[in-house]
Amino acid sequence: MKENILDITENPFFTRGCCAMPKPGQPGKNYQGGCAKLHSYNWLKDIEQSDIAKTVDVVEVRFKNSKKEFFRVPPDLKLLDGDIVAVEASPGHDLGIVTLYGESARLQMKVKGQKIDPDHMKKVYRRARTSDIEKWISAVKQEEKTRKETRKIVEDLNLDMKINDVEYQGDNTKAIFYYTASERVDFRELIKVLADMFRIRIEMKQIGARQEAARLGGIGSCGRELCCATWRTNFTSVSTNSARLQQLSLNPTKLAGQCGKLKCCLNFENDFYKEAMREFPSPSIRLKTKKGNAIYQKADVFNKLVWYSYIGDNSSMMAIPLDKVLEIIKKNKNGKLPEQLEDFAQTQGAQTEYKNGEDELDMWKLDDSF
Repeated sequence: MKENILDITENPFFTRGCCAMPKPGQPGKNYQGGCAKLHSYNWLKDIEQSDIAKTVDVVEVRFKNSKKEFFRVPPDLKLLDGDIVAVEASPGHDLGIVTLYGESARLQMKVKGQKIDPDHMKKVYRRARTSDIEKWISAVKQEEKTRKETRKIVEDLNLDMKINDVEYQGDNTKAIFYYTASERVDFRELIKVLADMFRIRIEMKQIGARQEAARLGGIGSCGRELCCATWRTNFTSVSTNSARLQQLSLNPTKLAGQCGKLKCCLNFENDFYKEAMREFPSPSIRLKTKKGNAIYQKADVFNKLVWYSYIGDNSSMMAIPLDKVLEIIKKNKNGKLPEQLEDFAQTQGAQTEYKNGEDELDMWKLDDSF
Protein backbone atom coordinates (compact mmCIF):
# COMPACT_ATOMS: atom_id res chain seq x y z
CA MET A 1 0.00 0.00 0.00
CA LYS A 2 2.78 2.46 0.93
CA GLU A 3 4.68 1.74 -2.28
CA ASN A 4 1.60 2.67 -4.29
CA ILE A 5 1.33 6.01 -2.48
CA LEU A 6 4.96 6.92 -3.15
CA ASP A 7 5.11 5.73 -6.75
CA ILE A 8 2.61 7.67 -8.84
CA THR A 9 3.03 5.38 -11.86
CA GLU A 10 2.04 2.35 -9.77
CA ASN A 11 -0.92 4.01 -8.11
CA PRO A 12 -4.02 2.66 -9.90
CA PHE A 13 -6.25 5.20 -8.20
CA PHE A 14 -4.88 8.00 -10.32
CA THR A 15 -7.00 6.47 -13.10
CA ARG A 16 -9.97 6.69 -10.74
CA GLY A 17 -9.46 10.40 -10.10
CA CYS A 18 -7.92 9.97 -6.65
CA CYS A 19 -4.92 11.92 -5.41
CA ALA A 20 -4.21 9.53 -2.54
CA MET A 21 -4.66 5.86 -1.74
CA PRO A 22 -7.96 5.09 0.04
CA LYS A 23 -7.87 4.67 3.81
CA PRO A 24 -10.53 2.22 5.00
CA GLY A 25 -12.16 3.02 8.32
CA GLN A 26 -12.11 6.81 7.87
CA PRO A 27 -15.55 7.78 6.49
CA GLY A 28 -15.55 10.92 4.39
CA LYS A 29 -11.73 11.11 4.30
CA ASN A 30 -10.90 8.34 1.88
CA TYR A 31 -9.58 10.42 -0.96
CA GLN A 32 -8.67 13.89 -2.19
CA GLY A 33 -10.80 15.02 -5.11
CA GLY A 34 -8.58 17.74 -6.52
CA CYS A 35 -7.57 15.82 -9.64
CA ALA A 36 -10.90 14.08 -10.25
CA LYS A 37 -12.55 15.14 -13.49
CA LEU A 38 -16.02 14.29 -12.16
CA HIS A 39 -15.47 15.54 -8.63
CA SER A 40 -18.56 17.36 -7.31
CA TYR A 41 -18.62 20.19 -4.79
CA ASN A 42 -21.33 19.69 -2.19
CA TRP A 43 -22.48 23.27 -1.67
CA LEU A 44 -25.01 22.15 0.98
CA LYS A 45 -22.35 20.48 3.11
CA ASP A 46 -22.07 23.29 5.67
CA ILE A 47 -25.81 24.05 5.74
CA GLU A 48 -27.99 22.43 8.34
CA GLN A 49 -30.32 20.02 6.59
CA SER A 50 -34.06 19.92 7.21
CA ASP A 51 -35.75 16.82 8.60
CA ILE A 52 -37.14 16.04 5.15
CA ALA A 53 -33.71 16.39 3.51
CA LYS A 54 -32.19 13.99 6.05
CA THR A 55 -34.56 11.26 4.88
CA VAL A 56 -33.23 11.36 1.29
CA ASP A 57 -31.64 7.94 0.78
CA VAL A 58 -29.84 8.62 -2.52
CA VAL A 59 -26.13 9.05 -3.30
CA GLU A 60 -24.23 9.86 -6.46
CA VAL A 61 -21.32 7.49 -7.11
CA ARG A 62 -18.40 8.01 -9.50
CA PHE A 63 -16.60 5.24 -11.41
CA LYS A 64 -13.21 5.53 -13.11
CA ASN A 65 -13.43 9.27 -13.52
CA SER A 66 -15.69 8.85 -16.57
CA LYS A 67 -19.22 8.03 -15.42
CA LYS A 68 -21.62 8.60 -12.53
CA GLU A 69 -24.76 6.84 -11.36
CA PHE A 70 -27.31 7.27 -8.57
CA PHE A 71 -27.93 4.55 -5.97
CA ARG A 72 -30.37 3.97 -3.13
CA VAL A 73 -28.84 3.74 0.36
CA PRO A 74 -30.09 1.35 3.11
CA PRO A 75 -31.70 3.13 6.10
CA ASP A 76 -29.01 1.97 8.54
CA LEU A 77 -26.07 3.24 6.40
CA LYS A 78 -24.90 6.87 6.58
CA LEU A 79 -22.52 7.92 3.82
CA LEU A 80 -20.41 11.02 3.15
CA ASP A 81 -18.66 12.25 0.03
CA GLY A 82 -15.37 10.43 -0.45
CA ASP A 83 -16.62 7.12 0.93
CA ILE A 84 -15.77 4.07 -1.14
CA VAL A 85 -18.84 1.88 -1.45
CA ALA A 86 -19.84 -1.49 -2.89
CA VAL A 87 -22.85 -1.05 -5.15
CA GLU A 88 -25.14 -3.28 -7.13
CA ALA A 89 -23.91 -4.25 -10.61
CA SER A 90 -24.96 -6.67 -13.30
CA PRO A 91 -23.72 -9.19 -12.39
CA GLY A 92 -21.98 -9.01 -9.00
CA HIS A 93 -20.98 -5.73 -7.39
CA ASP A 94 -18.83 -2.77 -8.28
CA LEU A 95 -16.86 -0.26 -6.25
CA GLY A 96 -17.14 3.50 -6.61
CA ILE A 97 -16.61 6.78 -4.77
CA VAL A 98 -19.48 8.81 -3.31
CA THR A 99 -19.52 12.34 -4.74
CA LEU A 100 -22.89 13.65 -3.49
CA TYR A 101 -25.31 12.55 -0.79
CA GLY A 102 -28.57 13.69 0.79
CA GLU A 103 -30.37 16.76 -0.52
CA SER A 104 -27.58 17.71 -2.94
CA ALA A 105 -27.83 14.26 -4.58
CA ARG A 106 -31.61 14.65 -4.89
CA LEU A 107 -31.24 18.06 -6.53
CA GLN A 108 -28.63 16.65 -8.91
CA MET A 109 -31.07 13.92 -9.94
CA LYS A 110 -33.68 16.60 -10.60
CA VAL A 111 -31.24 18.53 -12.79
CA LYS A 112 -30.55 15.39 -14.84
CA GLY A 113 -34.25 14.64 -15.18
CA GLN A 114 -34.22 11.46 -13.07
CA LYS A 115 -36.75 10.52 -10.41
CA ILE A 116 -36.21 8.63 -7.17
CA ASP A 117 -37.74 5.23 -7.82
CA PRO A 118 -36.89 2.76 -5.01
CA ASP A 119 -38.25 -0.19 -7.00
CA HIS A 120 -35.99 0.32 -10.03
CA MET A 121 -32.90 2.08 -8.63
CA LYS A 122 -29.78 0.08 -7.94
CA LYS A 123 -28.72 0.05 -4.31
CA VAL A 124 -25.61 0.47 -2.21
CA TYR A 125 -24.68 -2.79 -0.47
CA ARG A 126 -22.20 -1.47 2.10
CA ARG A 127 -19.21 0.72 2.76
CA ALA A 128 -16.25 -1.02 1.13
CA ARG A 129 -14.27 -3.40 3.34
CA THR A 130 -10.51 -3.76 3.26
CA SER A 131 -10.86 -7.01 1.31
CA ASP A 132 -13.10 -5.25 -1.24
CA ILE A 133 -10.56 -2.50 -1.80
CA GLU A 134 -7.67 -4.95 -2.11
CA LYS A 135 -9.56 -6.88 -4.80
CA TRP A 136 -10.44 -3.57 -6.46
CA ILE A 137 -6.78 -2.52 -6.56
CA SER A 138 -5.69 -5.83 -8.08
CA ALA A 139 -8.42 -5.51 -10.72
CA VAL A 140 -7.48 -1.93 -11.63
CA LYS A 141 -3.81 -2.90 -12.00
CA GLN A 142 -4.73 -5.36 -14.74
CA GLU A 143 -6.37 -2.76 -16.98
CA GLU A 144 -3.25 -1.44 -18.74
CA LYS A 145 -1.86 -4.93 -19.36
CA THR A 146 -5.25 -6.17 -20.60
CA ARG A 147 -5.59 -3.24 -22.99
CA LYS A 148 -2.17 -3.91 -24.59
CA GLU A 149 -2.80 -7.65 -24.94
CA THR A 150 -6.25 -7.03 -26.41
CA ARG A 151 -4.80 -4.73 -29.05
CA LYS A 152 -2.45 -7.53 -30.14
CA ILE A 153 -5.36 -9.96 -30.36
CA VAL A 154 -7.38 -7.48 -32.44
CA GLU A 155 -4.45 -7.12 -34.81
CA ASP A 156 -4.06 -10.91 -35.14
CA LEU A 157 -7.79 -11.25 -35.94
CA ASN A 158 -7.54 -8.46 -38.55
CA LEU A 159 -10.41 -6.52 -37.02
CA ASP A 160 -10.88 -2.92 -38.12
CA MET A 161 -11.26 -1.47 -34.62
CA LYS A 162 -9.18 0.24 -31.94
CA ILE A 163 -9.26 -0.66 -28.26
CA ASN A 164 -9.11 2.62 -26.34
CA ASP A 165 -9.67 1.69 -22.72
CA VAL A 166 -10.49 -1.21 -20.39
CA GLU A 167 -12.46 -0.86 -17.17
CA TYR A 168 -12.60 -3.73 -14.69
CA GLN A 169 -15.52 -4.12 -12.33
CA GLY A 170 -14.72 -3.81 -8.64
CA ASP A 171 -15.28 -7.51 -7.91
CA ASN A 172 -12.95 -8.52 -10.80
CA THR A 173 -15.65 -10.57 -12.55
CA LYS A 174 -16.38 -8.30 -15.52
CA ALA A 175 -14.53 -5.88 -17.80
CA ILE A 176 -15.80 -3.27 -20.22
CA PHE A 177 -13.73 -2.81 -23.40
CA TYR A 178 -14.18 0.60 -25.02
CA TYR A 179 -13.40 0.73 -28.74
CA THR A 180 -13.75 2.92 -31.81
CA ALA A 181 -14.49 1.72 -35.33
CA SER A 182 -15.44 3.38 -38.58
CA GLU A 183 -17.79 0.56 -39.57
CA ARG A 184 -19.73 -2.25 -37.95
CA VAL A 185 -17.40 -4.90 -36.53
CA ASP A 186 -18.12 -8.59 -35.93
CA PHE A 187 -16.22 -9.19 -32.68
CA ARG A 188 -17.81 -12.48 -31.63
CA GLU A 189 -14.55 -14.35 -32.09
CA LEU A 190 -12.73 -11.63 -30.16
CA ILE A 191 -15.08 -12.04 -27.18
CA LYS A 192 -14.46 -15.80 -27.12
CA VAL A 193 -10.69 -15.30 -27.11
CA LEU A 194 -10.83 -12.63 -24.40
CA ALA A 195 -13.15 -14.70 -22.20
CA ASP A 196 -10.84 -17.73 -22.43
CA MET A 197 -7.73 -15.66 -21.78
CA PHE A 198 -8.88 -13.45 -18.88
CA ARG A 199 -11.64 -15.68 -17.41
CA ILE A 200 -14.07 -12.79 -16.93
CA ARG A 201 -17.35 -11.57 -18.41
CA ILE A 202 -16.70 -9.37 -21.46
CA GLU A 203 -18.70 -6.30 -22.50
CA MET A 204 -17.84 -4.35 -25.65
CA LYS A 205 -18.86 -0.69 -25.80
CA GLN A 206 -18.34 1.50 -28.85
CA ILE A 207 -17.48 5.18 -28.33
CA GLY A 208 -17.01 8.14 -30.67
CA ALA A 209 -13.88 10.05 -31.61
CA ARG A 210 -14.52 12.75 -28.99
CA GLN A 211 -15.01 10.18 -26.21
CA GLU A 212 -11.80 8.49 -27.33
CA ALA A 213 -9.84 11.73 -26.98
CA ALA A 214 -11.41 12.25 -23.54
CA ARG A 215 -10.18 8.85 -22.34
CA LEU A 216 -6.73 8.97 -23.90
CA GLY A 217 -6.04 12.64 -23.07
CA GLY A 218 -3.51 14.94 -24.74
CA ILE A 219 -2.41 18.55 -25.24
CA GLY A 220 -4.42 20.90 -27.43
CA SER A 221 -3.12 23.57 -29.81
CA CYS A 222 -3.68 26.10 -27.01
CA GLY A 223 -0.98 24.40 -24.96
CA ARG A 224 -3.37 23.16 -22.28
CA GLU A 225 -4.62 19.68 -21.53
CA LEU A 226 -7.70 18.72 -23.54
CA CYS A 227 -10.97 20.07 -22.13
CA CYS A 228 -12.68 16.72 -22.70
CA ALA A 229 -10.01 14.99 -20.61
CA THR A 230 -10.05 17.44 -17.70
CA TRP A 231 -13.54 18.86 -17.17
CA ARG A 232 -15.88 18.52 -20.14
CA THR A 233 -18.36 15.65 -19.78
CA ASN A 234 -20.99 16.28 -22.45
CA PHE A 235 -20.46 16.89 -26.14
CA THR A 236 -22.70 19.21 -28.13
CA SER A 237 -22.94 19.64 -31.88
CA VAL A 238 -20.11 21.67 -33.45
CA SER A 239 -20.53 22.93 -37.00
CA THR A 240 -18.66 25.10 -39.46
CA ASN A 241 -21.29 27.81 -38.90
CA SER A 242 -19.59 28.57 -35.57
CA ALA A 243 -16.29 29.17 -37.38
CA ARG A 244 -17.93 31.36 -40.00
CA LEU A 245 -19.73 33.42 -37.37
CA GLN A 246 -16.43 34.05 -35.58
CA GLN A 247 -14.76 35.13 -38.84
CA LEU A 248 -12.30 32.22 -38.72
CA SER A 249 -10.51 30.87 -41.76
CA LEU A 250 -12.03 27.51 -42.72
CA ASN A 251 -8.74 25.65 -42.42
CA PRO A 252 -9.20 22.04 -41.23
CA THR A 253 -5.69 21.79 -39.80
CA LYS A 254 -6.39 24.72 -37.46
CA LEU A 255 -10.00 24.01 -36.54
CA ALA A 256 -9.69 20.26 -35.92
CA GLY A 257 -8.83 18.93 -32.47
CA GLN A 258 -6.91 15.84 -31.39
CA CYS A 259 -9.98 13.72 -32.15
CA GLY A 260 -9.97 14.81 -35.79
CA LYS A 261 -13.31 16.62 -35.40
CA LEU A 262 -14.08 20.31 -35.00
CA LYS A 263 -12.81 21.70 -31.70
CA CYS A 264 -15.41 21.86 -28.94
CA CYS A 265 -14.09 25.29 -27.94
CA LEU A 266 -15.57 26.76 -31.12
CA ASN A 267 -18.86 26.77 -29.25
CA PHE A 268 -17.51 28.47 -26.13
CA GLU A 269 -17.73 32.01 -27.54
CA ASN A 270 -20.42 31.32 -30.12
CA ASP A 271 -23.24 32.83 -28.04
CA PHE A 272 -21.19 35.97 -27.45
CA TYR A 273 -20.65 36.41 -31.19
CA LYS A 274 -24.35 35.85 -31.89
CA GLU A 275 -25.23 38.58 -29.40
CA ALA A 276 -22.54 40.97 -30.64
CA MET A 277 -23.36 40.48 -34.32
CA ARG A 278 -26.89 41.77 -33.75
CA GLU A 279 -25.44 45.28 -33.73
CA PHE A 280 -23.75 44.75 -37.09
CA PRO A 281 -25.57 45.33 -40.40
CA SER A 282 -26.48 42.44 -42.67
CA PRO A 283 -23.65 41.37 -45.02
CA SER A 284 -26.08 41.72 -47.94
CA ILE A 285 -26.35 45.51 -47.43
CA ARG A 286 -24.20 47.57 -49.80
CA LEU A 287 -22.82 50.98 -48.93
CA LYS A 288 -23.61 53.52 -51.67
CA THR A 289 -21.28 56.45 -52.34
CA LYS A 290 -20.69 58.86 -55.20
CA LYS A 291 -17.46 57.00 -55.96
CA GLY A 292 -19.27 53.68 -56.18
CA ASN A 293 -21.01 50.96 -54.20
CA ALA A 294 -19.12 48.87 -51.64
CA ILE A 295 -19.77 45.31 -50.49
CA TYR A 296 -19.23 43.66 -47.12
CA GLN A 297 -16.05 41.61 -46.61
CA LYS A 298 -15.66 40.81 -42.92
CA ALA A 299 -16.20 42.19 -39.40
CA ASP A 300 -14.04 42.68 -36.32
CA VAL A 301 -16.42 42.12 -33.43
CA PHE A 302 -14.08 43.17 -30.61
CA ASN A 303 -12.89 46.41 -32.23
CA LYS A 304 -16.32 47.03 -33.83
CA LEU A 305 -14.91 47.47 -37.31
CA VAL A 306 -16.50 46.41 -40.61
CA TRP A 307 -14.40 45.86 -43.72
CA TYR A 308 -15.75 46.91 -47.12
CA SER A 309 -14.35 47.07 -50.64
CA TYR A 310 -15.65 48.72 -53.81
CA ILE A 311 -17.40 46.48 -56.33
CA GLY A 312 -14.90 45.47 -58.99
CA ASP A 313 -11.94 46.54 -56.87
CA ASN A 314 -11.04 43.73 -54.50
CA SER A 315 -7.40 44.74 -54.31
CA SER A 316 -7.96 46.77 -51.13
CA MET A 317 -10.34 46.81 -48.20
CA MET A 318 -11.29 49.58 -45.80
CA ALA A 319 -11.99 49.14 -42.09
CA ILE A 320 -14.87 51.42 -41.13
CA PRO A 321 -16.07 51.87 -37.52
CA LEU A 322 -19.46 50.33 -36.86
CA ASP A 323 -21.12 53.63 -35.93
CA LYS A 324 -19.93 55.18 -39.22
CA VAL A 325 -21.30 52.20 -41.18
CA LEU A 326 -24.70 52.59 -39.54
CA GLU A 327 -24.56 56.33 -40.28
CA ILE A 328 -23.87 55.69 -43.99
CA ILE A 329 -26.69 53.14 -44.19
CA LYS A 330 -29.07 55.67 -42.62
CA LYS A 331 -28.00 58.32 -45.15
CA ASN A 332 -28.52 55.87 -48.04
CA LYS A 333 -32.07 55.19 -46.84
CA ASN A 334 -32.72 58.94 -46.93
CA GLY A 335 -31.33 59.15 -50.47
CA LYS A 336 -28.03 60.80 -49.50
CA LEU A 337 -24.68 59.59 -50.86
CA PRO A 338 -21.31 60.32 -49.17
CA GLU A 339 -18.40 61.32 -51.39
CA GLN A 340 -16.27 58.20 -50.73
CA LEU A 341 -15.68 55.54 -48.08
CA GLU A 342 -12.08 56.66 -47.61
CA ASP A 343 -13.39 59.61 -45.60
CA PHE A 344 -14.73 57.20 -42.96
CA ALA A 345 -12.09 54.45 -43.12
CA GLN A 346 -9.92 53.89 -40.09
CA THR A 347 -7.42 51.63 -41.87
CA GLN A 348 -6.89 50.39 -45.41
CA GLY A 349 -5.08 47.32 -46.63
CA ALA A 350 -4.77 44.74 -49.32
CA GLN A 351 -7.25 41.88 -49.29
CA THR A 352 -5.66 38.51 -48.59
CA GLU A 353 -6.62 35.81 -51.04
CA TYR A 354 -8.44 32.83 -49.61
CA LYS A 355 -8.87 29.59 -51.48
CA ASN A 356 -11.93 27.78 -50.31
CA GLY A 357 -11.74 24.84 -52.67
CA GLU A 358 -10.20 21.77 -51.04
CA ASP A 359 -10.27 23.30 -47.55
CA GLU A 360 -14.00 23.98 -47.78
CA LEU A 361 -14.67 20.40 -48.93
CA ASP A 362 -12.55 18.93 -46.14
CA MET A 363 -14.40 20.99 -43.54
CA TRP A 364 -17.62 19.13 -44.23
CA LYS A 365 -15.93 15.92 -43.08
CA LEU A 366 -15.34 17.50 -39.67
CA ASP A 367 -18.82 19.02 -39.37
CA ASP A 368 -20.71 16.57 -37.19
CA SER A 369 -22.25 16.22 -33.75
CA PHE A 370 -19.92 13.86 -31.89
